[in-house]
Amino acid sequence: MNERLLYLMSDKKMSNAQLKEKAGFSANSITRLKRNEYVSIESVERICRVMECGVDDILEFVPEEKEGKEV
Repeated sequence: MNERLLYLMSDKKMSNAQLKEKAGFSANSITRLKRNEYVSIESVERICRVMECGVDDILEFVPEEKEGKEV
């Protein structure tokens, strides 16, 4: 799972199950978070509302490298 989100959850003493319940996620959303896979903007918004934080508190933008070009 995203390290920033893990640290924030730890600080707020919130489990995966609690986040899932409070944010109204499916188990699939939690799995995608754990694997650092795509999560919708709506899901990010729900996390931020539940965690009372900003997007930059839970996410980090890391550009992908394209073949033969740097982004």
